Amino acid sequence: MKALDPVSRIMTSNLVKLNYDDQLTKAEDLFKKHKIRHLPVVRANQVIGMLSYTDLQKVCFADQGDDAETNIETVVYNAFTLEQVMSKQVLTVFPWTPIKEVAILLSEANFNALPVVEHDKLVGIVTTIDLLKYYISQYEE
Repeated sequence: MKALDPVSRIMTSNLVKLNYDDQLTKAEDLFKKHKIRHLPVVRANQVIGMLSYTDLQKVCFADQGDDAETNIETVVYNAFTLEQVMSKQVLTVFPWTPIKEVAILLSEANFNALPVVEHDKLVGIVTTIDLLKYYISQYEE
């Protein structure tokens, strides 16, 4: 394990993201379609927030599956804007930030994902799962 390995080594760069004016129904569709739990929210590719699946569940007890519940979820989602539900205080890291530093940030903050930015533009996302996979791979080498 190299102490200064950059987060770019483990971040996801094939991004799924929300635009500032997207609806919460789109967020739920993206969470389910891509089987992810965090979505950066951008305006002109600049990070302005993060939405987690947990944030979405706080708005509505989602995901039980029948058509009646889906209709209720849609009504509830339409009562809120993305801006009302997303986290606006977003901590970001750079692609060259050492993985160890990212692990420390995530362990001390109440976040499970961090956007990775370069020149104020979103270039990736790193999650606690990415970190776990990285550390596991180090033991396998």
